[in-house]
Amino acid sequence: MTPLVLLAIGMAIVVGGILLLRLHAFLALLLAALCVAALTPSEAVYRYELSSQAARVVDYDASSRRLTLQGGNATDLADGAALLVLPVNDDGQIRWVVEPGKVRLSDVAYNGQRGAATLDEGSPPAAGEFLVHPFRERAARSTSRQHLATRVAVGFGKVCESIGVLIAMAAIIGKCLLDSGAAERIVVSIRRALGEKRTPLALAASGFIVGIPVFFDTVFYLLIPLGKAGAVKSGKNYLLYVLSIVAGATMAHSLVPPTPGPLLVASELQVPIGVMMIGGVVVGLAAAASGYAFALWANARWVIPMRPSVELTAEQLEAMAHRDERTLPPLGLSLPPILLPVVLIAGGAVVAAADVGDRPFWTSAQNALAFWGDKNIALALGAVLAMGTLVWTKRLSRGELAAAVATALASGGVIILITAAGGAFGQVLRQTGIAAQLADLLPAEQVFLLPLAFLLTALVRTAQGSATVAMITAVGIMAPLAATGSLAFHPLYVALAIGCGSKPFNWMNDSGFWIISKMSGMTEAETLKTSSVMMVVMGVVGLGVTMLGAWLLPLPPAGP
Repeated sequence: MTPLVLLAIGMAIVVGGILLLRLHAFLALLLAALCVAALTPSEAVYRYELSSQAARVVDYDASSRRLTLQGGNATDLADGAALLVLPVNDDGQIRWVVEPGKVRLSDVAYNGQRGAATLDEGSPPAAGEFLVHPFRERAARSTSRQHLATRVAVGFGKVCESIGVLIAMAAIIGKCLLDSGAAERIVVSIRRALGEKRTPLALAASGFIVGIPVFFDTVFYLLIPLGKAGAVKSGKNYLLYVLSIVAGATMAHSLVPPTPGPLLVASELQVPIGVMMIGGVVVGLAAAASGYAFALWANARWVIPMRPSVELTAEQLEAMAHRDERTLPPLGLSLPPILLPVVLIAGGAVVAAADVGDRPFWTSAQNALAFWGDKNIALALGAVLAMGTLVWTKRLSRGELAAAVATALASGGVIILITAAGGAFGQVLRQTGIAAQLADLLPAEQVFLLPLAFLLTALVRTAQGSATVAMITAVGIMAPLAATGSLAFHPLYVALAIGCGSKPFNWMNDSGFWIISKMSGMTEAETLKTSSVMMVVMGVVGLGVTMLGAWLLPLPPAGP
């Protein structure tokens, strides 16, 4: 059974399980992972595990006995290590049953994914053959013989190890910001800074900022009453208020960690979280700006009145429009739970890349930022600040605070389960050898990887509704494809293309569609022609900015 057939089976189980059987996304992803693992031959698992660790011989110069290598584990290729030479079949894949040769190398030099070494002992390997440490070969053979449930569990555990703490901390931050009124204070402050006439722009900016640690559905729940209150106060432009909220919140949800979608995508593509944050903010702001421009156009084209909805009465809207801001926490307490983790993580990534030489002060500062800028530490600090803000504002007892945190963790736990199940699905998909087969089918120009990532994510999003599930599914396919060779651009751009692809097409199979429709009071047709089309516009513009960045600022791994 070919990898493409296995991919089709897995995607059919995910989409069909969610849409037809009404399975929870966690169960659908886990079932797909188990089925694909059961149908994947041991030979394919062995080849994948080896190829992910082995170095491929690109060229051999007989006069200097120098080998040019690509990929592999640089630590394993240390001077003097005894390495196995793995032959390949006619299709370029490692042979399943081989009697490997042995070589020893010296003067090993690696830079990024490219390297070079001198052959000291053994027959020269041919171009296309692989070099691997014997330990890695034994480990690959052992993995190929594991029970399918064990392989799925290992993939599940790897994702929990990578992002479990982050999602839990982000859930605490979001819950505390909402309960304390800190999120509303951010909105009020931005609106005051921009002026009452620019309230829609303030809502878009607030949605983007609050949407970094808080899930889209929650952000919309928070901001739509403020949008309605603004419409009551101004007496017009209701559609503009609604679409402005969507434009800001939905882009942060898909592009900026620590929300689970971009967090997992960055982890699977080995993009540092600080780099993903910076890239996500840049592309997200550009896409959100295009969404805001569409909102202005749509508001001028269609007049949609504010209709009654069950969650807010007219009296409550009037009260909200004239709320006493003194009941909200100050901005100085509201912003740090969001900004501190972002600054620490991004700052740590920047400083870690700086060459400080042997200057003691700067070395100490770099080490300090490396510690506090760790993603888990930074998010935990943000959670502590958010809990402090909630306690200070509401004067909560320890029991009440514990109850609020328990509620947040219950919500975050579900997200962790879904995300980890998606990671397990992606792991078993990679073990099928899907990357090599897709690489043979794609054009040689690597820039086609970006629209492919976009279209694949958009296809899954349109089919089953969830942006997060679409990103999880797509990165399971794209990650090994992006790793099949030395990319001409940073894998960040693949991650951003996947994030942008999770926007089209928002329709009736998505819970977010119904939240926007029902809470705004718009009909299904009105939601489709406004919010859903705007998300398509933002996704396409985001892809365009991503491709432009890959062309102008590729940031590729340096060659040897």
